[in-house]
Amino acid sequence: MNNVTVVSHPLLKHKLGYLRDKTTYSHEFRELVKEVSKILIYEAMKDWKQLENISIETPIAKATAERIVNPPVVVSIMRAGNGMLDAALSMIPFASTGFIGIYRDKFIHNTVEYYFKMPQDIKGKEVLLCDPLIATADTIIAAIDRLKNYGVGRIKVISILTSQSGLEKVRHFHPDVEVYTIHIESEVNELGYLVPGLGDAGDRLFQTK
Repeated sequence: MNNVTVVSHPLLKHKLGYLRDKTTYSHEFRELVKEVSKILIYEAMKDWKQLENISIETPIAKATAERIVNPPVVVSIMRAGNGMLDAALSMIPFASTGFIGIYRDKFIHNTVEYYFKMPQDIKGKEVLLCDPLIATADTIIAAIDRLKNYGVGRIKVISILTSQSGLEKVRHFHPDVEVYTIHIESEVNELGYLVPGLGDAGDRLFQTK
């Protein structure tokens, strides 16, 4: 799939094993999510071209340095996406942040939005949309729909695990959106969980189950 980048690395495979393990403690899970998210953000920013040259002085001599301009907006799909925010903002501390509260209601078989807050200057800006898991893809597609209604620029989805069917659905509805992940799962069960997956990321991040 040409709109999907699978970031494969021995360290990521090592960390994914601990993320999957149900005996991993919540505080360890949070740190692992941050560590993996930093690498995904790094990969997603590799092709950033909006840079300006400025004059600086090193302790030795005058020099020219490059600085990122017009930085992306980091958007979290609550609540699990919040577990990726610290990592994203540690890599891009000058980025602004948006929040989308949305979930898939299993009774009505549709998504429900309960919160939406974006920076005022989001129009035309690139968005890094954070959600640790893409299973059915219903929530990520609904979030992308809302962002496009606000006239944002390029959208990149940052997700630790994705499903093959979910990625195909994203490509069908939003072929221009890029996805960065570390692994693609082949199965989603009847409850909408990735298999083997890592369970409910929000519950494991915040000890709410």
